[in-house]
This record gives sequence, structure tokens and C-alpha cells, in this order.
Amino acid sequence: MIVVATIWISILLFAGGFALDRVLTGSLVRNFDSQLEYVVNAMIAASEIGPEGEVRFNRPPADQRFIETYSGLYFQITDVPANHCRQQAESPLCYPSRSLWDRRLRIDDNYFHVRPHFYDSQEFEGEPLRIVERDVILPGSAIRWRFQVAQSREGLDAQIRELRNTLIWSFAVLGLGLVVLAALQTVYGLWPLRRVRQAVAAIRSGNRTRVPQAFPDEIRPLTEEINQLLAHSEEQAEEARRHAGNLAHALKTPLTVITNAATARDPDLSDTVCREATTMRRQVDHHLARARAIGRRASAQARARVWESLQAVQRAVDRMYEEVTVDIAGDKTASARVERQDLDEMLGNLVENAAKYGHGRVFVTVERRESTVDILVEDDGPGIPEAQRSELFTRGKRLDTTGKPGTGLGLAIVRDVAEIYGGTVSLEESEDLGGLLARLSLPLG
Repeated sequence: MIVVATIWISILLFAGGFALDRVLTGSLVRNFDSQLEYVVNAMIAASEIGPEGEVRFNRPPADQRFIETYSGLYFQITDVPANHCRQQAESPLCYPSRSLWDRRLRIDDNYFHVRPHFYDSQEFEGEPLRIVERDVILPGSAIRWRFQVAQSREGLDAQIRELRNTLIWSFAVLGLGLVVLAALQTVYGLWPLRRVRQAVAAIRSGNRTRVPQAFPDEIRPLTEEINQLLAHSEEQAEEARRHAGNLAHALKTPLTVITNAATARDPDLSDTVCREATTMRRQVDHHLARARAIGRRASAQARARVWESLQAVQRAVDRMYEEVTVDIAGDKTASARVERQDLDEMLGNLVENAAKYGHGRVFVTVERRESTVDILVEDDGPGIPEAQRSELFTRGKRLDTTGKPGTGLGLAIVRDVAEIYGGTVSLEESEDLGGLLARLSLPLG
């Protein structure tokens, strides 16, 4: 950040300094030119044609430097077409100032300058000049006269050098100050992040459990998110330990039964192993379903289209129960804030139960609420008394006595997975089909 700030500040100061140098040096040059223009205009105003056609002044130039040799201020009046100043040093049609002495100003007679024309010249060795020239035809004369005023640029160049030195030093100090300020802001602004890093290192080493809240307002949301992440991780670790303990406890009894039967050389050992293995498989399936749902719950972007999931379940149930008709209706665009795999598992359990224990008809309705999406699964079976409905959510509990295959964990898995995502599942009586109605409510996606 400091390097980027330094580069950006340097670019801006260079561009600003260059622009300011152009403006100020241009102002100095324009002021210098305006003085030269004033002098040449005053000379033209004071010039007239004498009896012999010569140019003379009705009043002498006011600046005494015009009569001092090599003073740095010169003028020259020349007959432009004849260019007598180039043809002969002393000519009645060339009127140089005494300050020129034996030198003459160069004349380009290819141009006719009605307005003042300014330019720089190096024609005098060691003395750069700034020249203004203007062509006029004086009253009483048909000759085009060129009035030239030249002044040494030494004073102007000295002012420009002083100006640029001042700009360089002032912009250098300004740039250094801005870089130091940017560095201080960066170090001071990012210093709390060093404290956050130290706090996280202390948490990793076991000296802390949370990041302290004594941070600036700009950093506090970060520390709060870190603390929430730590709390979430602790909750997941605790859930994992609890599930591991529950699974170990659930498997302990079947394993004990199998071990005792094997030790006692029970003649029904094979039946015992099959029965207890089925019990263990139910417990493993149940806890795996919960573990998968808990692992996916961390994704806040989880969305699943209910209608697409229902269509997939409908196709699967149609293949398994050819004599059962599954109809779906309702909102086709509703989404639930769950993972698609978990939604398929919940709907599959509910629809399969309705197909298994009904008399051939299953009706599924999707309803969008204000903050939830409700999936209603109805069947035309015998139904379940209200007093016994809550027992179906007990792991391994079955009210069916017909011997149909099942583990007794389907509704328990649906309830556990729904609760993990903040949803609910309840059992009611179907008014249309007369059987059982399972209502699954999930957060609206």
C-alpha cells in the first residue's frame, strides 16, 4: 500500500508540477514579451520620415540601455526589401541602436509581420536573445520598415530557473510529506490487524478462546465474524462428538448381543447376527444422514428447486411401486434453502412412505408462504390416530404390523435433517384422500 501510494503521489505531483511549471513560466515569458511589445510600439509611435527619407525619432528612447554598448537591450529599424543591414554595416536605410555597436540583428524578409512577432535567437554568441519584430509602413514613406527590439534572456532564464528550483523543492517536500502521511496512515490503520493476528495465534496456542472486542469500529465486524466462526466450529465439533457418542452407544448393544450369542454358541446365531446387523445399519444410516446435513448446512448459498426434486422422486417411486399413482401440483418455481441431496432424501422418505402404506394414490402439493415453502404429502391409506403420530418420529419406531420392509428411521431422518436447516415436519389428517398428510416446511430460498 505504501509503495502504491508513493508511485501514485509521484505521478500526480509530477503531472501537477509540470502543469504548474508550464503556467508560471508561460506567465513570465508573456510578461517579458509584453514589455518588449510596449517598447516596439513606443518606437513606432515616435518614428517619422525625415526630409531625406530617413527614419528618425521625434523623441529619444527612454531606456538608457539603448545607448550603452552590449547592454543587453537593442533595437534595429531596417528597410526589409533592401535588407541594407546585411549588405553594408553603415547604411542610411538601417538604423541600429548604439548598444548593438558592430553587430546587427538577423532579418528574414520572407515574412511580413503586421502584428508583433516574438521568437528566441542564438545569433549572438553567449547571449541568448528574445526578439519582437513588427513591419510597418510609416506615413510619407512607401518602404516597409521592420522594427526589431531584442533583449537578453539572461534575466528571464534566471527567473525561470529560480521558479523551477522553488517548484522542485516545494513539490519534493510536499511529496515526502504525503508519502510519510500515507505510510503513517497505512501502519496505524493496519495495526489493529496485527493485534487480530496475535489474538488468532493466541487462540491457536490455547491461551484464548475468543478474539477480544476492544478494536476500532472498522475492525470490529471482522473480529465478530471470527468469533462467530469459532463458535460455529465449536458447535460442529460438539455435534460431531455427540453423534459419535450416540452412534457408539447405539452400536454397543447390538455388538454385545452378537458377542454374547457367539460366546454361548447360540444355535440361532445367524438370525441374531442378521437382526442386530440390520439394527446397526439403521443407526449408521441415520447418523450419516445427520452428519451430511450438518456438513452442508454451512453453505449459506444452498438453494434447491422443490419441483425438480419432486419430479425426480416421482420417477423413482413410479419405478418402485408401479401400482401407485403419484401426482404433484402447486408452485413450480419455489426454492428451499437446503442442499438438493438433503431435499431429495426428505421428499423421498415422505413420498415412499405414502406410496408404501397408502392404497394406490399419493398427492403432493407445493405451497409458497411468506418465509417458508410447504410440501404436503397425502395418501389414501388408513391414516394414523393423532395420539400415535408423534411416536413415528422416534428412531426405530414402527406402527406397521404387516411386515412391509422398513427401518423405522425414515421420519426420524426427515425431522432431524429439516431441523438442521431450520425447518419442521408434522403429521396431520388428509381431508381430500382420508389418509395421512405429512407437512414439510423449509426456509424459502
